[in-house]
Amino acid sequence: MTTPSDTTWVHYLPAATTVIAAAFSFTLFRKYRARPTPHIGWWAAGVATYGTGTLLETVITLAGNTVVLTKLWYVAGAVLGAYPLAQGSLYLLYSRRFANRVTAVSMPFVVLTATLVLLSPIVAEALEPHRPSGAVLAWGWVRLLTPFINIYAAFLLVGGAIVSAWRFSKTKHAGYRAAGNALIAFGALLPAIGGTAARAGFVEALYVAEFFGLVLIWAGERTCAVRPAARPAMPVQEDLIAGR
Repeated sequence: MTTPSDTTWVHYLPAATTVIAAAFSFTLFRKYRARPTPHIGWWAAGVATYGTGTLLETVITLAGNTVVLTKLWYVAGAVLGAYPLAQGSLYLLYSRRFANRVTAVSMPFVVLTATLVLLSPIVAEALEPHRPSGAVLAWGWVRLLTPFINIYAAFLLVGGAIVSAWRFSKTKHAGYRAAGNALIAFGALLPAIGGTAARAGFVEALYVAEFFGLVLIWAGERTCAVRPAARPAMPVQEDLIAGR
């Protein structure tokens, strides 16, 4: 259990992540306004949700933890953290008809999981003053639902970026896109690793992973944003976050 005197610079790192997420989501929302396509909208919402989770971590560090803050943090991170980003990949890489059907199946499960988190009784002694943890949920079985969401998200988000990176590595004069997608894939993977560490009680690892993960994703977006003379016909992952 942490006390105010136990906090280190790592506990304040989510504040920097929140600033980056706000700037990143602002650029994506601007692109969505210019071109209102589903994948850009989902990505903008996803980065905003990402920033909401890190904002809650910042508030918990600065103002102290509560049951409400911890539950909202769990919903924003463990339940919704990667889902909107994965939806962006879904709408980019597949037909809208198929994406709509998958969304109709997956979204009720996500909403149900979030609702169960909010309704769960708590384990009061598990509430730490300056560190959020899913251990406060007395319905421990609810935490078994989030891996299904995260595996779904990893398949679409990380998998889509890896496939795009591989395809562009085989395309002449597209090495920068392969590199950009590799950065996106690695950046998207880091929060998943950090989330696993947080489930084991090392929430500080999550804070570090969230920061560097978002930095890498944005760096990948910037790398992929270079406009080549000719564009390939197939939809690819960098179109998702470059807003094309």
